[in-house]
Amino acid sequence: MNRDSTPSQTEIEYRQVISYCKALFDKKNKDYGTSWRILRLPSLTDQIFIKAQRIRSIQEKGAQKIEDGIEGEFIGIINYCIIALIQKSLEGSDQMEFAPEELGRIYDDQVEITLELLRNKNHDYGEAWRDMRISSMTDLILMKIFRTKQIENNDGKTLVSEGVEANYQDMLNYAVFCLITLKGEQQQQQQQQQ
Repeated sequence: MNRDSTPSQTEIEYRQVISYCKALFDKKNKDYGTSWRILRLPSLTDQIFIKAQRIRSIQEKGAQKIEDGIEGEFIGIINYCIIALIQKSLEGSDQMEFAPEELGRIYDDQVEITLELLRNKNHDYGEAWRDMRISSMTDLILMKIFRTKQIENNDGKTLVSEGVEANYQDMLNYAVFCLITLKGEQQQQQQQQQ
C-alpha cells in the first residue's frame, strides 16, 4: 500500500485478478482434492512452461485451434506458481490433505508475500510493466521458467542468483500484469465500439 494506506490502482486490480484465480483454485480443489501435493517442483515448472509456451504459440500464429483463450493459460500460470510456492513452503511435510480454510490461508499467505515483492518493485521501477507488451511479458515468463529449470537441474543451488521462489513470484506477477493489461485492452475496445 502507499503511504496513506490506501490501496493503489495496481493493488486493487491485482487483488481482483487473484480473487478470480483463487475462486477457480477452490473449485478445482473441491473437484480433485489436493492431488497436486504429489507434484515435485520440476513438474510444476513444466506445467507452467506448457501454459506459457501455448500463449507464445498463439501470439506468434495469431490464431488458435483449441477454444480456451490465453486468459485461462495466464490464470493457470498464476495458480501453478502459487502451488509451487506452497509446495516450497511445505518442504519436508508429508501432509496431503488440508481443510479448505487452512488451504485458503496458505494460498493467501503466498499471495501476500508476492504482493509485497510487487509493491517494492513497482516503487523502484515506477510500474514500467504498464508500458510493456503482453508478448514481452510472456517472453519474460518463459525466461524465468528456463532459469528455474536450470536452478532445478543444479539441485537448487545458485552462486549469485535468486532461488526458485523469486522466479515463481516473478512469473506470478507477470501473469497478473498480463491479465490486467488484457482486461484494459478489452475495455478500451468496448468503448471504441460504442
